[in-house]
Amino acid sequence: MTEQHDMTGTITRVLVANRGEIACRVFATCRAMGIGTVAVYSDPDADSPHVRTADVAVRLPGSTSAQTYLQGEKIIAAARSAGADAIHPGYGFLSENADFAHAVLDAGLIWIGPPPAAISAMGSKVNAKKLMAEAGVPVLGDIAPDAVAESDLPLLIKASAGGGGRGMRIVRDLADLTEQVEGARREAQSAFGDPTVFCEPYVERGHHIEVQVLADTHGAVWAVGERECSIQRRHQKVVEEAPAPLVERVGEAMREKLYAAARTAVEAIGYTGAGTVEFLADESGRFYFLETNTRLQVEHPVTELTTGTDLVEWQLRIAMGDQLDVEAPRSAGAAIEVRLYAEDPAAGWQPQSGRVHAFHIDAATTFGPLSRSGVRVDSSISDGSEISTFYDPMLAKVIAWAPTRRRAAAMLAGALADATIHGPITNRDLLVRILRDATFLSGHTDTAFLDTVGLDTLASPSAGDEEAVMAGVAAALADAAANRAAAQVQASLPAGWRNMASGYQTKTYLRADDTEVPVRYRNGRNGIELPDAPGLSVLTATPEAVVLTDRTGLRRELRVARYRDGADRAGADQDEVFVDGPGWSVHLRRAPRFVDPTAVQRPGSLLAPMPGAVIRVAVAEGDRVTAGQPLIWLEAMKMEHTISAPADGVVTALAVEPGRQLAVGDVLAVIGEETAPDDTGPANTSAENTSAENTSTDTTITPIESTKGNTP
Repeated sequence: MTEQHDMTGTITRVLVANRGEIACRVFATCRAMGIGTVAVYSDPDADSPHVRTADVAVRLPGSTSAQTYLQGEKIIAAARSAGADAIHPGYGFLSENADFAHAVLDAGLIWIGPPPAAISAMGSKVNAKKLMAEAGVPVLGDIAPDAVAESDLPLLIKASAGGGGRGMRIVRDLADLTEQVEGARREAQSAFGDPTVFCEPYVERGHHIEVQVLADTHGAVWAVGERECSIQRRHQKVVEEAPAPLVERVGEAMREKLYAAARTAVEAIGYTGAGTVEFLADESGRFYFLETNTRLQVEHPVTELTTGTDLVEWQLRIAMGDQLDVEAPRSAGAAIEVRLYAEDPAAGWQPQSGRVHAFHIDAATTFGPLSRSGVRVDSSISDGSEISTFYDPMLAKVIAWAPTRRRAAAMLAGALADATIHGPITNRDLLVRILRDATFLSGHTDTAFLDTVGLDTLASPSAGDEEAVMAGVAAALADAAANRAAAQVQASLPAGWRNMASGYQTKTYLRADDTEVPVRYRNGRNGIELPDAPGLSVLTATPEAVVLTDRTGLRRELRVARYRDGADRAGADQDEVFVDGPGWSVHLRRAPRFVDPTAVQRPGSLLAPMPGAVIRVAVAEGDRVTAGQPLIWLEAMKMEHTISAPADGVVTALAVEPGRQLAVGDVLAVIGEETAPDDTGPANTSAENTSAENTSTDTTITPIESTKGNTP
């Protein structure tokens, strides 16, 4: 396959057509190689670390991906204005857009990626599978949606033009096929601008195995180790590791066949640069081609740590015409990566947004190699970062390398458990539980892992009731210490001091699920009395830390941090309190002393679960609905969120329309009780006669943007 352009040349300054963590990652290697860097940024990203890290930065006016990071012409213009001679696409956004690659080359710039023709060849999964079958790579057979029979079930509907879980639907009942195909086509059109979908047999308990490849412009191809990425949610990866436990069990023969198939796949399309060939394997070691990712993968650090290879450096060197060494690097030890997301697994993986007050994970390196066992953090989040609704909610990739897999898992779990993460809800506890799960440690994980173990187990908080009591005590005493430290008069007196017997000081906190944590305390002759926690004794209490001992004499230091909610209320109580103990963390809110009448919602109200935009409304006022019926679709953080009716009833109020921007808690609609058959008047929607007695909102989350939208 011949390219029209000379893609190589000396690189002096690189523009990264991306944002966040991957932009910072590429900049790190550029700095090490003495190459200048250029960032582009949207308005929400104006103060992002990737902007501050680059030598120079160019603004792309707008907020959404469509207005900014997907505007190829603006990015090329930014490269020219900043004096860049090469563009690195990162992953997501335009990284697998052949038209953009062509435009970069036509502009006389170096494209740090594969030839546009190779991107085009792999851009359609249908065409890619056909090419691979012709090349002799094992593939799963395709089934046209209108040719599906009962014997084909279960099957997987997939978008031809994208990945990352967008446009994917599992069908187990033939009666659901038409609805699921239409939904998949709608998502594919929204995500990729192409509604083409296809079906393939669904492997119930498969293993997601991928091979990292590097190919130079001189004909050499490396297979640089394999990775296993079987633990997934919504068809998106959660845990990635190298080497693959399945391949380790089956043996070296499987590895050699995988590498041969991967090399054949890239040679068949004239590939150059870094890429990944993905396969679906069964427990016996049989595998089938899934797709080729014509870019750097999110999980590339596990390959870097096990092989000692800087994949970004090789991307740059290949783009400048360098040759690969004769022998591919060999793997050693084990590396595991997890993706830390601002999301709530227990609430259907609901993405979260808001300010990250404090963020620190103890690591030996960031974006770089490890000379010994340790933890690496790849992140663009820092204290004060804002998790917006415009982009993927990934906070960091956290990776551990060690001589053995179990040691790597233990180190990674410990680093996460002890991390300081003050801000929106994250999947941190889920990741720690996965890394410490017996099934995971045995290496017998597959794509059904999360369902098999169960979210009720994996997503439960690391801090139980006992830790919550300690956190409440620490929060109350640290608050009191802070108040005394700020006192203008008699600051040396203990909080609540009286010269005669008096009642207890009382404070009430709320956990993330609104569970109350009441605390009573009093300064007595022998120290602080805790009537509701008689087994605890207080050794010291400062505004930042409280040291407690229990009946057994165990001593714990709990770190306490308080943050306001940003409202202009000088002197008000701190609204958020984060208490970090050994291996656990509790997020508390001060319970309001009085209820704000404006915060009381009408019974039956459906509330926006997060900031976002309304993209579809399926009902009108007066319509009768049934429990679970989809009513409204929201778009936020690359996901489609379906709002369903919480109960049977009538839509008595509809407050939104397509295009409407929402804040958390905005009323979407009100579902009232259906009119009785013998009642000819309007539906009664009084508080006494509504069928939905709470303000909960049932949501289903479906990916809508491709991996090409920032994070696969």
